Amino acid sequence: MKIDWEALGSVFGVSLIGTVALVGLFSLGVIALTKQDAAAAKGGSTVLPRTGAYACFTACALAVSYGIYLIVT
Repeated sequence: MKIDWEALGSVFGVSLIGTVALVGLFSLGVIALTKQDAAAAKGGSTVLPRTGAYACFTACALAVSYGIYLIVT
């Protein structure tokens, strides 16, 4: 059996970068929700943080859906 180490390294690298990006995006969404709570406590506008959080969570859901699509097809 011959292992293609270059292909294995490529898959590992792309998986690592994708995982870090997805976790980072989700973390930004959580931070935006925290900023929304802080803005609401101060009586400020909560529209921008909430929109940013929903955008981050939507991007995460789309990325996960695309990954599932790639696995199924």
